[in-house]
Amino acid sequence: MKGRVLVIDDETEIRRTLDYGLTHEGYTVVTCSDGISAIHALSEADDSGEGYDYIVTDVFLPDIDGLKMLKVIRYIYPEVPVLVVTGFGDDDLERSVLSKSNTGYLEKPIGIADLVEALQRLSRGYTGSPAAVTGPEEDIEGPFRAYLTVRITEPDRSMEIYDSLRRMDGIVSCDAVRGDFDLVLVARAPSRAGIEGIMDSIGSLDGIDVVSVREVKRPRLERDVERFINVYRHMAGSETRTETDDCSKNTGYLIVDIDPDSIQRVYTTVFFMDDVVSCDMLDECDGLMVTIADRGAVGRTPKTVQRLRQIDGVLRVREARAIRLVED
Repeated sequence: MKGRVLVIDDETEIRRTLDYGLTHEGYTVVTCSDGISAIHALSEADDSGEGYDYIVTDVFLPDIDGLKMLKVIRYIYPEVPVLVVTGFGDDDLERSVLSKSNTGYLEKPIGIADLVEALQRLSRGYTGSPAAVTGPEEDIEGPFRAYLTVRITEPDRSMEIYDSLRRMDGIVSCDAVRGDFDLVLVARAPSRAGIEGIMDSIGSLDGIDVVSVREVKRPRLERDVERFINVYRHMAGSETRTETDDCSKNTGYLIVDIDPDSIQRVYTTVFFMDDVVSCDMLDECDGLMVTIADRGAVGRTPKTVQRLRQIDGVLRVREARAIRLVED
């Protein structure tokens, strides 16, 4: 046997062709149609002691950004060779892929002979001994966090109200936005009672209506997927993905209503999107609060919004773009 190969590609015909061709050449092949199923396949291989000697993956997957997935795979399995295949590559992508050690690159359509030759150029590795992952697991249970949306009812006092709220104890960010409300606040406290105390303080202010209060909850993810996300969060620096202390530098927020039965796929897809700064599951597990740093032209719908609306399980996306009121 020449080795076990994990093939990750969302196109059925390509999976079938690579499976048949590589099997005929003496490899053992497991195929996956998306990133989440590949995460499970890798974890199952770890548990069974039957790792993979090669990984063949597209970079444009329907759920997880392929390059970010490759980054995590490389971190957990530093010895395994990876062959990247794509039908939409360019010189920048090829350079980025080939800058990593023991990594190959092929553009579709792929011939089996070319695929085998590309695999043979790589040094055979193994996923059976994953690297130990250091760093704490994410702990959303403490401190407690909540998002509040506020409408200002006395416009002539807007700056006074804004300044009072952003300086309030327990408020880690306060952004003026364009949307169905005027302000988005993030509250943080060591306990749920602390969050309730912050809400009471805000509710006692004149000149505002509190439109919504949504506590941040830990998303219900399968163990393998949660571990994968935690590894990426650890690599990137957890503060950049889970905390919103510096949201004034972001373009704005997206309030995403989702089908509760689609939590894992939607959350994972959104978390790994480019331009997503943070992605938080809200109470009732029927929505996400997404902070974005979109680079599109003013007045245009951000690409992130367009992509979100195409995800199965996303019911509605509302946008609230931030307005810079106070210079850093």
